[in-house]
Amino acid sequence: MNSKALTKVQSVALIAIVIVSAVAGGAAYVLWSENAPAMEPIKIGICDELDGKRPVWRAAVLAAEQVNAEGGVLGRNITIVAEDDGMGMDTVVAVDALTRLITVDKADYVITPNAITIIPYQDVCSQQKKLLFSVRSAFVELTQRVIDDYDKYKYFFRVMNPNVTTLVRFYADSVLTLREYTGFNKIALLVHDSGALPAMASGLSEILLANGFEIVDNIAIPVQTTDFSSYLARIESSGAEILYPLLAGAEVALSKEWHERESPFVIWGNVGNAGDRDFYNLTQTRGEFVSNNAWPVVAGYPLTSRTVPAGDAYLERWGENIPNSQVAAAYDVVRFILPEAIKRAGTAEIEAVIRALEQTDVETSLARHFRFTASHDVMVSAPGPNILSENYIVPCMFQWQNGTQVPVYPKAMMEEAEATYKFPHWPGPWGTRTEAP
Repeated sequence: MNSKALTKVQSVALIAIVIVSAVAGGAAYVLWSENAPAMEPIKIGICDELDGKRPVWRAAVLAAEQVNAEGGVLGRNITIVAEDDGMGMDTVVAVDALTRLITVDKADYVITPNAITIIPYQDVCSQQKKLLFSVRSAFVELTQRVIDDYDKYKYFFRVMNPNVTTLVRFYADSVLTLREYTGFNKIALLVHDSGALPAMASGLSEILLANGFEIVDNIAIPVQTTDFSSYLARIESSGAEILYPLLAGAEVALSKEWHERESPFVIWGNVGNAGDRDFYNLTQTRGEFVSNNAWPVVAGYPLTSRTVPAGDAYLERWGENIPNSQVAAAYDVVRFILPEAIKRAGTAEIEAVIRALEQTDVETSLARHFRFTASHDVMVSAPGPNILSENYIVPCMFQWQNGTQVPVYPKAMMEEAEATYKFPHWPGPWGTRTEAP
């Protein structure tokens, strides 16, 4: 065999070796890929009362399912773990639940609607260096601690509700707006003697008095109250034109009795869960004309491009509407706020995620631009004519009209919705008017 022939043989052999090696290498790669360990999931813990419907847990699960369906976060799925804290009624039980969530369930991030033991929760998460997202408590102390001792309490972020001081400012501004609609100046307060509500009533009264309102009555009532007839009779006798409730529940009973009595004043305030989309049916339509502090995602108003889709997805997944803002906030944390921060950080490492969260500016179901303040509080738009243009969290008022919640505060939102404030159909200080000009 000549040298040329040998060269051809060698060439063919070399090609064969390369092909075999490539095939073998590919097979080895496929085998390695199939047997490679999956990336550890990102664990988000829910510390809440878990009996019944568990709406906060449901919101987190739904959001995690949606994120995972889109490929997860940095290639990692989100897993929701949970422990029952008994609503914080027993501090020892509640703190034990949070500790298990961190040490046994291995949650790096915790969401809680607990407003009773939130201070101990903040301490535990700071000690364990785990992120804590509060979706309910409005106590100013929580974010003041971040200012006073940043290195210790930087692990805390408030997503909802706005702090007490901010809420009171908005409550007062909403009443000023109502006076603009109606000309009414005599107001009575009906306050549950529970939690931060009495302090909020005191702050609200101070602002209203400074703005020329006449507070004709201020009634503290037990949370267990279910019969409002004597209180409504008292308020009728006071000459009130506006009833401003600050209630943590019993909204159905109050609204039904007010409507059946045809009390000659409007209801405008914090009427428990009157923002729930089932409220109108629960009152047998007697929730008509009630105006309540509520949030667009609960009311079904399209404040952002993500507001209505969030409500629709929750309804489809769980067969009920999002019941309140804390549930919407839990959804937003898992669906938008935390994944977006982790992606920007390029890691789920806690210190890096904290720095990313501090720079958050993301559209959620609750805000066109969700951001945190320097104290890790939720950023809220300032009351005034530019309230919507800032696009941060906006505390709103919705009025029940023909079975639908219509925005009536801020005024810019009411105008955006081409809506108007309406008066009850029975006699009152509004005379023969049916709606505000």
